[in-house]
Amino acid sequence: MDPYGLRRVVSPPGVLPQRADVLDPGLPLGEDELAVRVEALNVDAASFRQLEGAAGGDPARIGEAVLAIVRARGKLHNPVTGSGGMLIGRVGAVGPRHPAAATLRPGARIVTLVSLTLTPLRLERIRAVHPAAERIECDGEAILFATGLWAALPADLPESVALAALDVCGAPALAARHLRPGARVLVLGAGKSGALVAVQARAALGPGGFLAVADRSAAALDAFHRLGVADARLRVDAAEPLAVLAEVEAAGGRFDLVVSCTTVPGTELSAILAVREGGTVLFFSTATSFTAAALGAEGVGKDATLVIGNGYVPGHAQLALDLVRRHPPLRAFFEERTR
Repeated sequence: MDPYGLRRVVSPPGVLPQRADVLDPGLPLGEDELAVRVEALNVDAASFRQLEGAAGGDPARIGEAVLAIVRARGKLHNPVTGSGGMLIGRVGAVGPRHPAAATLRPGARIVTLVSLTLTPLRLERIRAVHPAAERIECDGEAILFATGLWAALPADLPESVALAALDVCGAPALAARHLRPGARVLVLGAGKSGALVAVQARAALGPGGFLAVADRSAAALDAFHRLGVADARLRVDAAEPLAVLAEVEAAGGRFDLVVSCTTVPGTELSAILAVREGGTVLFFSTATSFTAAALGAEGVGKDATLVIGNGYVPGHAQLALDLVRRHPPLRAFFEERTR
């Protein structure tokens, strides 16, 4: 048994697949592994934005960059952002000792809930690139280890909507652990994860709570407004901490909980300045630097709990999908972003 996929690590030896520079996706399927015929990749937002910028916004060049990374590394692990994404596909084969061997059958359509930075991947071709949805249609094969999380695609939601929600399903589940009735909450970033967190927060805060969202894009804030959950929208660049602090003070003061869902680096100090003494910051962005967050808090003398988001929280997939099901404006938000 090899539940963590050590046999597929090419270099450096002795590390787990996520830390590896190169994986081997071409080995015979292990007894406790699962093979997936890949149909599409949902690239992590921070990674996609970096690839898009480097490609000058050209979808064809984005696709070429993704192919180059996967060919070089045996996985989609962006060397600049350190992040990957997730995939959708059909089960190709199930090893006899895989945990789902008794229930999962070839042909079933699934979404992986573990990062592409640790998923052995081989791509044959890129069929289309959809920048607005951060989605790449492709043909290939991926391997899931025994510990690799996955979810069956729901039948009652459009595929693109379900995939987009599952891509960031850890965010609202983690936020739910820290939300308290009557609290003041700030969401940095008006994207997919921010929308899910905001809808979850609105339900948890009750009538006495206060929810604000901040983003540098007027269009993103307008789309967020249609969710009908935020008490305030702050148009400010999260990479400018003093500007963020000024907006926060103008909106009534610092927050009990700040959830960072930004997709660009250099926003750690904005989240830290925006939280009250003794408050909590959840860093869900994969662009987060632990060093910048820890030393930044120390440097400004802020006594706050800093939590680096884990994309896995028990029940996270079902929670995110249920939020989309129960909140029609949230479903519309995702539908608009995935067209």
